[in-house]
Amino acid sequence: MKILCYSIVLFFVSLISVQAQAKLGKLNLSGSVAGKLHGKIYLQRYENKSFTTIDSTDISQGKFKFTSQVPLPEIYGLSLVGSGVNPFDSFIVFLDSDPITVALDTAHEFKNTVVKGSREQDLLVSFLADRSKTVEQILKANPTSIAALYYLYRYQSYRLTPAELRHSISLLDPSFRNTEYVQVLTKLAETLAGVSLGNKAPNFEAFTKENVKVSLRDYLGKGYVLIDFWASWCPPCRAENPNLKDVYEKYHDRGLEILGISLDKKVQPWVAAIEQDGLPWPQVYDQKAWAGDAVVKYGVRLIPSNFLIDEHGVIVGKNLKGEKLQQRLEELFFTP
Repeated sequence: MKILCYSIVLFFVSLISVQAQAKLGKLNLSGSVAGKLHGKIYLQRYENKSFTTIDSTDISQGKFKFTSQVPLPEIYGLSLVGSGVNPFDSFIVFLDSDPITVALDTAHEFKNTVVKGSREQDLLVSFLADRSKTVEQILKANPTSIAALYYLYRYQSYRLTPAELRHSISLLDPSFRNTEYVQVLTKLAETLAGVSLGNKAPNFEAFTKENVKVSLRDYLGKGYVLIDFWASWCPPCRAENPNLKDVYEKYHDRGLEILGISLDKKVQPWVAAIEQDGLPWPQVYDQKAWAGDAVVKYGVRLIPSNFLIDEHGVIVGKNLKGEKLQQRLEELFFTP
């Protein structure tokens, strides 16, 4: 097993520890990989909805074991492909110093993966299984839980108003306040307030596939612009593309432009998806993905997401998909 150097570990402690009191600890993580007798498995740092490999070990006879010195307790990822382009290649796991086992189901995108020994993993599974409870109820009952924080961060933040998000943050234990997760959520509350309907759309910069820098200003002032956040690895995004093609064909000559913004980290999968889906409108990307300029300025935490901007640069629609997008464009283009 490749053990992390001490200086890198200290950097991770200061940067991403999910709790202020997190300390270096020795993992006792073992498991199995269905259908894979030999190969490598990677331990990954989870940061801003992305994964970065920090350690690896061999799979022998379908088994693996990590005893790395890492910040604990914390949120990590396990992957068979390292830091790839698709976040769905990684399985989220909540680790602490207790013995934890993971039986990875790689055949079904980890759907049937079983984790034993992790209380926080069990909590997250229970949150996702019982959607009758509000995020407020979950946070009040579990203020010190990493899983509850992750549930807010990953599954609920994009559903909340700025006021609701601030209230949710206030329900968390004070030990979380200086973590990256709470800092992102606090900034998100401010950002969402700034991109409400009727506000001016923030300018941003991104790059074409030829690595040419462009900005939103390059596309404004000629009509309506639909900013579409998507990625090649996102099935719901790809499923929405036929509807976008339909509205583009119907309204482009009347003054509608679509600007696709990809969260892909590599150019090739993104360009291939554009060609496969036959997307004729301008496309840009930012290799920083969830930390990209446009994503941060618009508070995007889920894709597909979109913003409809008028000729004056004012936001007149948000997250309009399917029939709702069709209806809004009909109102704008055909209602006197």
